[in-house]
Amino acid sequence: DVQLQASGGGLVQAGGSLRLSCAASGIRLDYYGIGWFRQAPGKEREGVAWISTNDGRRDYANSVKGRFTISSDVAKNTVFLRMTSLSPEDTAVYYCAAVRSYYPSLGAHEYDIWGQGTLVTVSS
Repeated sequence: DVQLQASGGGLVQAGGSLRLSCAASGIRLDYYGIGWFRQAPGKEREGVAWISTNDGRRDYANSVKGRFTISSDVAKNTVFLRMTSLSPEDTAVYYCAAVRSYYPSLGAHEYDIWGQGTLVTVSS
């Protein structure tokens, strides 16, 4: 049973911080690249960040650079997304996804394993 479970979302005030988790089962994350995506109501799904669990290489969307940090704990088969300096524009359902690639991209089409998402709401 291959599954990604995103968790850690909630309601925060503007300027606050939150850490999301993506726990994998049925796969070993060290074979995969993991991405975080988000989708706000009425908007297209947006790539946020990705990480290679092979060597730790990572990348971010320009809109979150300097504010978000993606990391992984392969022993726990989990990827994290630490979000700081949150603004209402960050409000969205956040999804994690996996692809069998060391160096993926922020394109959702590249990923073939998806979690159900966790809602982040940032109030002003």
